[in-house]
Amino acid sequence: MEHIFIINPAAGSRDRTADYSRAIAKACGSRGLNYQIQVSREPGDCRRLAREAAASGREVRLYACGGDGTLNEVAAGAAGYENAAVTVFSGGSGNDFTRMFSDPRAFFDIERLLEPEEARLDLIRCNDDICVNIFSVGLDARIGTDVARYKRLPLLSGFRAYLISTLVNVIRGIGEHYVVEINGERIEGEQTFVCICNGQYYGGGFHPVPEADPTDGILDVLLVKKVRRLQVPMIIGKYKSGRYRELPNIVRHLRTDHVRIRCRKPVVLNLDGELRTAAAMDIRLAEEKLRFFYPRGLTFASRAQSLL
Repeated sequence: MEHIFIINPAAGSRDRTADYSRAIAKACGSRGLNYQIQVSREPGDCRRLAREAAASGREVRLYACGGDGTLNEVAAGAAGYENAAVTVFSGGSGNDFTRMFSDPRAFFDIERLLEPEEARLDLIRCNDDICVNIFSVGLDARIGTDVARYKRLPLLSGFRAYLISTLVNVIRGIGEHYVVEINGERIEGEQTFVCICNGQYYGGGFHPVPEADPTDGILDVLLVKKVRRLQVPMIIGKYKSGRYRELPNIVRHLRTDHVRIRCRKPVVLNLDGELRTAAAMDIRLAEEKLRFFYPRGLTFASRAQSLL
């Protein structure tokens, strides 16, 4: 068994490479483990490093050292390889994927990560990309992908960055014309955004579908109709806390394994915080699964049952 730690120095508010390296050397060295530390140098590097390790055929555990974007890259590189298991050694700015576990803080503790349990997780495939957690398109995607830019400005960390991004993008425009094909139905019209959930949390604590389960072989889809600007704060408040059922005339919830979305021009897509653009999206439950390991004893925060 080989332990490979892939560090993303761009994750979070500062470069934590030295901190990660010290913790890894101490924990793995005391156990006599076979381990490597690899540091990404540019966007896409984490995916390449994970793919190279997985393609070796050796039994490997891959630790995404960073946040949700780092995890998404490492998972995309390892997806479908039965010899490779993946986790996240948290250190990003959001760390949303781990919020659905009963103790997200455990993912900051390498000692606990070295004593894991394992589950097989579903993945989202959008066109040629893999997404672990949540995909969105529309106003929500524009807000989410712009947040990172505002977080770099003084005094705009955390929720303040989200508020500024929301204000700017609401001013730019609320709705887009989409054609959505899902479960044999064709839905055409103006939508504020579309969110497709495999996991439960994103965007720094948004919890749109609390019942979403990344092991159930199904995707949870929220279609949010175009609304007036003055309605946006109310919509966001209920959407953030998973109260979409209180908005039956605005939000529609569907469950599926495949959805197609088309729009009149290329629009912004958000795949676990990673920015893409497209005018046509083919989103489905990926054929590949992900071996995901996590600190022993954790459960889903929203359910009193084990992942396995």
